[in-house]
Amino acid sequence: MAAQQQRRVPKRIAAVIVNSLKGGVVPRIGLPYITVGREQEIAALLHDLDLVSEGGASFRFVVGRYGAGKSFLLQTIRNHAMGKGFVVCDADLSPERRLQGGNGQGLATYRELIRNLSTKTQPEGGALNLILDRWVSNVESQVTLEDGIGPDSPGFADAVERRILTTIRDLQELVHGYDFARLLTMYWRAHLEGDDDTKASVTKWFRGEFRNKTEARQELGVNIAIGDDDWYDYLKLFATFLRGAGYQGLIVLVDELVNLYKIPNAISRQYNYEKILTMYNDTLQGKAHYLGIIMSGTPQSIEDRRRGIYSYEALRSRLTQGRFAQGGLVDMLAPVIRLQPLTHEELLVLIEKLADIHAGLFGYERSVTQEDLVRFLQVEYGRVGADTHLTPREVIRDFVEMLDILSQNPTLTVDAMIQSEELNAPVQTPVEQREEAAASPRAKSVPATKTERGDDFAEFSI
Repeated sequence: MAAQQQRRVPKRIAAVIVNSLKGGVVPRIGLPYITVGREQEIAALLHDLDLVSEGGASFRFVVGRYGAGKSFLLQTIRNHAMGKGFVVCDADLSPERRLQGGNGQGLATYRELIRNLSTKTQPEGGALNLILDRWVSNVESQVTLEDGIGPDSPGFADAVERRILTTIRDLQELVHGYDFARLLTMYWRAHLEGDDDTKASVTKWFRGEFRNKTEARQELGVNIAIGDDDWYDYLKLFATFLRGAGYQGLIVLVDELVNLYKIPNAISRQYNYEKILTMYNDTLQGKAHYLGIIMSGTPQSIEDRRRGIYSYEALRSRLTQGRFAQGGLVDMLAPVIRLQPLTHEELLVLIEKLADIHAGLFGYERSVTQEDLVRFLQVEYGRVGADTHLTPREVIRDFVEMLDILSQNPTLTVDAMIQSEELNAPVQTPVEQREEAAASPRAKSVPATKTERGDDFAEFSI
């Protein structure tokens, strides 16, 4: 079995998998080799992809503790979506990247999303020019096949432009659609004339890199530039355009919602939550088409009534779990998907796969037995606090580190390593609890504002 696994995983992909997991991050390639569990969650999100491909829209929140597998699930769906013909863009929120901000943070998120545009043939991002060129090529092919006009014919350029105007007519009915369509036409003309400078300028405009309307007017002659307030409107335009360009639609992945939870100013937080409400309403009310949005965050960033998304009443009333989803019953069609911990059996399958991949990468015969894997998990989950605080990320990181040390020290045994005091130490307090305390206004020397200040005993419990 090990030999088959070694042949199946190329060393380049195996290196990415091992190094990423040891560093505590999710690899962007090779996920099918290590995916275990999450069948229900993946099936629910794949159902959303089918809905989007038929002209609908979807919005989901993926909620789980740090290291519970949120980013892993997002990357898995990302790979599935690209394989099905979608364009996918993803971004992690940060203090510099929000959904709304007074210093360009919203536009910074848009730029990151467009920079990470990915397709099946260009999965690592940077696919904007590829998409635009494919759109031009598709239009030209349609003119040749359906109108019977070849590229060498005198009326070919006029026929292509007429078809472009027909295909972008739907865009013009959307907000900012006229200008978006005008830029697409400009790109086609630059392509026809071999004007690479204009093509580069149009691409720059689509990436949101013009700082203001004046720059856009001077360089392209258009009196509009993508900004902090309207960048989401352009994502909706992109989704509709991509369908016409031969793709199934656009899937937007936004991770690290905890960075909105950490915004110290209550008004700024509310503006960001208002942006989420706008996206949520658009997708569920049919105002967006061919667009799927998935956001992920920790339970605190979603459910905290003081600072989380639930502090915005309009969102809380829409997202709160109903009364029937209790007692182990889960509604995978609800807008919020709460990740349950991987079972011990699923983790056993995962670390066995990793043991095979590690052996194949470093060219040794796997000596770690099934019994060794079981004992490793027993020791990990036998630590104080493991039931509530241990996450798959920490287990996997420990396991890869153990494999590294064993491969470098052939005389060592698994038993000798798992009996060490370090591996049997209590599990530390979860990261999100420490960060929540650090983000609390009472943890800072600066007094909380009236908006932030609540009952001093609101979080006290016995």
